[in-house]
Amino acid sequence: MVLLEFAMAPGGKGESVSEYVARILDIIDRSGVPYQLTPMGTILEGDWDAVMGVVGACFKALQPDCSRIGLNLKVDYRAGPAGRLKSKTAKVEERLGRKLAT
Repeated sequence: MVLLEFAMAPGGKGESVSEYVARILDIIDRSGVPYQLTPMGTILEGDWDAVMGVVGACFKALQPDCSRIGLNLKVDYRAGPAGRLKSKTAKVEERLGRKLAT
């Protein structure tokens, strides 16, 4: 199972790119792939083809009207079942004995 964190944004579109981020998040939300939105990116969970398919679809959605696209991507693969999107944080909270700001 893959946890994939990414941030994608067009270059040269001014200071605010929320229009493009919203376009990407619509694709992510409609994909059916479990995800967690953060202020600095989005974390996807699924098999390799599923999460990379979402990243590819997001890129293709920006490509027609964005001559430059920046992408930061981080991947953690671990064999086994899904659910790490939440369980990794829960395990640390369990060890600390308290909830964390997530």
